[in-house]
Amino acid sequence: MAEIHEKYINESKLDTILAEDLSFVGEISFTKELMIKGRFNGKIRASGDLYIGPRADVEAEIEAASVYVRGRVKGSIKANSRVELQDEAEVIGDITAPKIVMDTGCRFDGVSHMKSV
Repeated sequence: MAEIHEKYINESKLDTILAEDLSFVGEISFTKELMIKGRFNGKIRASGDLYIGPRADVEAEIEAASVYVRGRVKGSIKANSRVELQDEAEVIGDITAPKIVMDTGCRFDGVSHMKSV
């Protein structure tokens, strides 16, 4: 598992990375960690953790174990464990998770629900 409390993720410990030059439309599911660094539009259903890089642009309905955001997300986020919006994050949409962490400088426009998913 990647270091989750680090501001900068050690990418060598992640199972899969969707690179900056990638643009993906559709539905994706995974069981381990995934980092999105490019553009994604669709649905994400996962039992693993999702990391959204600082220049990533994601428009999706997201369900994952934990979600760590440094980029832009438009859409709902549901996490079984936690959602963390780091200082560069911008989220437009609702968040549902037992734990929600928002760093100073992040932008959030939506409703948060702190309950188990």
